[in-house]
Amino acid sequence: MSAPILTVKDLSMRFGGLLAVDGISFDVSPKEIFAIIGPNGAGKTTVFNCISGFYKPTTGAIALNGKSIAGHPSHHVANEGVVRTFQNVRLFKSMTVLENLLVAQHRQHRPPPLSGLFNTRGYRESEQLKIHNALKWLDVMELRQYANREAGNLAYGHQRRLEIARCMITGPRLLMLDEPAAGLNPQEKKDLQQLIDRLRREYGVTVLLIEHDMGLVMGVSERILVMEYGRPIALGTPEAVRNDERVIKAYLGEA
Repeated sequence: MSAPILTVKDLSMRFGGLLAVDGISFDVSPKEIFAIIGPNGAGKTTVFNCISGFYKPTTGAIALNGKSIAGHPSHHVANEGVVRTFQNVRLFKSMTVLENLLVAQHRQHRPPPLSGLFNTRGYRESEQLKIHNALKWLDVMELRQYANREAGNLAYGHQRRLEIARCMITGPRLLMLDEPAAGLNPQEKKDLQQLIDRLRREYGVTVLLIEHDMGLVMGVSERILVMEYGRPIALGTPEAVRNDERVIKAYLGEA
């Protein structure tokens, strides 16, 4: 079995007197689709924020391919190949769809500072490569017809796809999706499930997923971590989690 791409051990996050995450541990294998679920307020997004560098954990270890990233700023974590979406879509809404994907490539293709001023050959080739990559991902996401439309004018489901495209164009090792199905209709959720599976299968990306839609989670995930009040209550395959009494109690309560 290959070594985990992501390892989280004894992760805790305290905000003053509130212990939002308490002793979370899990690992994610390369090309695995791993989901974190739980009721509202369980601490799922706090775990995401710790992994992606938005929060510095109070205690615990986070490693990417064996290299510690705990407490590193978000741009350093992104440089290591960990990218994410958010519960609320965060696009450059006044830019076009194409421009959103061009901006996302600023770290991959950086010609010398003055090359743009003098319109050098290297600069022109770099710009053409960015456009080529952007159009490729618009084709994958079936968004090419909207390339010149302002991102803020897209339908909500298309905005979600553009946000995922903006992550994928950076060539991530770990793609973190925070409630990607929120606000989508049933057909869009079905298409999203197929898209996530395709990204793993064709592009070799590992996916860490937070989601409330149990149909999507059970249909696409290989393993699931269930949280409640910041703590882990179950970890296993969809089938095992579905039948776990603690999970049923957390979601449905008890008599």
